[in-house]
Amino acid sequence: MTELFDADTHVAPASFADLAGSLSPYWRDYAAGAALRADPVQASAYPPAMVDGPAPHDLASLRAAVLDAPGPGGARTGTAVLTCTTAFDVSRNHAFEAALCRAVNTWTAQTFLDHEPRARGSVAVPLGDPAAAVAEIEHRAGDPRFVQVLLPVRGHDLRWGHPVFRPVLAAAAAAGLVVTLHAWGRVGSAPTTTGFTHTYLQDYLSHGQVAQSQLVSLVAEGALGALPALRVTVAECGSSWLPPLLWRLDKEWRGIRREVPWVDRPPSRYVREQVRFTTAPIHLPRDPAELRDALDVLGAAELLLHAGDHPHRHGDGAARLLDALDPAGRAAVLHGNAAGWYRGAGAVVPHVPAPAPVRHAPEVPR
Repeated sequence: MTELFDADTHVAPASFADLAGSLSPYWRDYAAGAALRADPVQASAYPPAMVDGPAPHDLASLRAAVLDAPGPGGARTGTAVLTCTTAFDVSRNHAFEAALCRAVNTWTAQTFLDHEPRARGSVAVPLGDPAAAVAEIEHRAGDPRFVQVLLPVRGHDLRWGHPVFRPVLAAAAAAGLVVTLHAWGRVGSAPTTTGFTHTYLQDYLSHGQVAQSQLVSLVAEGALGALPALRVTVAECGSSWLPPLLWRLDKEWRGIRREVPWVDRPPSRYVREQVRFTTAPIHLPRDPAELRDALDVLGAAELLLHAGDHPHRHGDGAARLLDALDPAGRAAVLHGNAAGWYRGAGAVVPHVPAPAPVRHAPEVPR
């Protein structure tokens, strides 16, 4: 039986107090004075009945809900990539954001990675200061238990392919870390090209649209071409929209590629070589013949990574996907694709002591 490689398992501190020990006295006082909170459930981000309680906040709950629970076909989870996408009260202080990301990463290491060899970590990075994001990536680059850099699919008015973010992507690529664009993000970032939405339905549907614009940016602004070692995972944003996007992108590139001379081959080749997608959610037709055609044109057996996405529920799309794949394709999606995608995934990662204490920087806002 294929051992599962879960590319998206959510964890979250139960409250802001869980992070206090990793913050300097200055930032603890700053957070307390502003009455900043953390939301471990993020219930307002998902439709009713789509959240199975809060994300695991300790090792026991992670093991019970994911690591020791049977997965598809009764398989056990051999590796789980932990993503902390906890919602925090909005703060525009970029220095506090850097300190908070350092605290989240320390909490992930001390709570899970130090005690569970099946767990892998995601490096949370500050979005308001690319230099601070690079510093955090470099701080964790030597710890092989961290396998990806976590960016929100809704990050800034500028897309992630913009040159201002090139140092962040380059630092991740140099460290062998996957860059994962995960659903949701900064509330101040409009989810559509024409501004903010006015209903939750529009907002919820926008993640796939924003993910498409991020992929176009990574290709058209030259990030994927300039960084051939860069690997990108698109998490919790779907994937069935990819074939028509790539068809249109290739078509228009042939006609107006003089505007992007650094894109020296069809855009679809960059995406299929350097981008992968998680299986939660996946939207597929019900008709068996149409389902097989959809998986073939998507290239599901090559591009998809299994994701339980606990504690979120996304219907039966992933189960129908696995049922429609042949044994080799099923094994690739459940384990093989991710094992070849994330650094050190093919070997048991030895325990690495937590990084030596460093000065909390910056102590005061710059």
